[in-house]
Amino acid sequence: MQNPTVTTDSPQVWCYEGYSLDPSHFVTAMVHYYRAEVTRANVWRTRLDTTTNWAVVTTGAALTFAFGDANNPHFVLLLVQLLVLTFLLIEARRYSYYGLWYHRVRLIETDFFAAMISPPYQPAEGWGDALSHTMREPAFVTPRWRAAAVRYRRNYVWLFTLVVIAWLLKLSIHPVQVVGFRELVARAAIGPWIPGPWVVGTVAVIYVALLGLIAALYLIPAPTDGRPKAFGATPTIKAVAPEQEQLALIVTGRKSEIAQRLIRDLHRGVTALNGTGMYTGEARDLLLCALTLAQEAGLRAIVEEIDPDAFVILVGARDIRGRGFAPFEPPS
Repeated sequence: MQNPTVTTDSPQVWCYEGYSLDPSHFVTAMVHYYRAEVTRANVWRTRLDTTTNWAVVTTGAALTFAFGDANNPHFVLLLVQLLVLTFLLIEARRYSYYGLWYHRVRLIETDFFAAMISPPYQPAEGWGDALSHTMREPAFVTPRWRAAAVRYRRNYVWLFTLVVIAWLLKLSIHPVQVVGFRELVARAAIGPWIPGPWVVGTVAVIYVALLGLIAALYLIPAPTDGRPKAFGATPTIKAVAPEQEQLALIVTGRKSEIAQRLIRDLHRGVTALNGTGMYTGEARDLLLCALTLAQEAGLRAIVEEIDPDAFVILVGARDIRGRGFAPFEPPS
């Protein structure tokens, strides 16, 4: 494979082990990556529909069997309830994965493609860090409990309610119509092992707990860090830089070269301080540079290339405010 060439008219934007990318090659790479993420999001969206179809088909088959004969046992519908809950848990996991891929797709759409056609024609600060962070350390955009609540509210509440109503109807009319609530509860017994009140109470607790899961969607605020509205957050996505911000302290004898490379390659400000090594008594230069976790590898490579004898300390920063990071809070 031939290396992409870099001319003076096409500034280099990326390089690795002799391979370089100019802006045109970078755009091509991003287009292919966008297509891959869209395909992956579509695959997981299809899997959501597949799980729902499983639940619908299982429910329909169970209702047909339960009411096909008055002597067919009622606990078949209880087993269907367990299957529906199992499908819900599977779908919640798939929804969490779908949310992650969809989040990446929206990051590319809002700050890469949209930035091409709308002023100021450049992505938001932190966009590259945010996208890089989702690939380096992928994490679910939607918590598993919230994914289960969303899918239950949209689809499974109707299936589960239908099965519960069908179960109560089965107890009421088969083998003969009941004459009171106590008889209905007694019929809910599963053989001689589980009494009817226990069965009815368990079903009621599960149903109320699932309703409480829906209520939690409205009572517990969703994260507002630019996640898509479909996943319980704000209606638009914004580039959000990784939270793992760091402060680098570099003790070196070649401060000018390292500082210029950090400014040029990482686009981060650098502050130089004068220091003295207390063991040797020699004058040493100290550089301070705030950066994101995604830029840590780049900083290490620059320092190692220019001054292999430099001393680097990376300290986790709880909160960094200013240009390139979170903005300063407006005065109250």
